[in-house]
Amino acid sequence: MNWRDYISSDPSILFGKPVIKGTRVPVDLILEKLGNGETMEQVLEAYPRVTEMAIHACFLFASDTVRNEVVYAQAG
Repeated sequence: MNWRDYISSDPSILFGKPVIKGTRVPVDLILEKLGNGETMEQVLEAYPRVTEMAIHACFLFASDTVRNEVVYAQAG
């Protein structure tokens, strides 16, 4: 799956935050809800325009973002 099929970033929508295409639901909101223990079913019920595939795309987006992040070790 290519997360780019489900996630977009447009400066005119939520100041360019990554959102699920066709919605104003930000990727970070979905990840936060799931990270805090909400189930996929609860998220899908709360956001009817979001699909299960779009939620999976959020995970892939997060994975790509972290993979490409440069981390500098802090002395300490």
